[in-house]
Amino acid sequence: MKNEPTLEQIEDYNNNESPEKRKTVIKVIVFCLIVGAIFASFKVIYNDVDEYVGTEQNPGINTAKEF
Repeated sequence: MKNEPTLEQIEDYNNNESPEKRKTVIKVIVFCLIVGAIFASFKVIYNDVDEYVGTEQNPGINTAKEF
């Protein structure tokens, strides 16, 4: 275990990371949030459910709301 570095020997420990690494982490987080928002919007927009439940041979329940 003498070959393992201590925390002080790691270059990214205790806010010593480089600005490039910070920017990369921020870009990855923003990218993941954007992709998640795109998938969520697709789910909301294209989640179209048919109003009629059943087939011609076995009629089901018409769930369409009539006002």
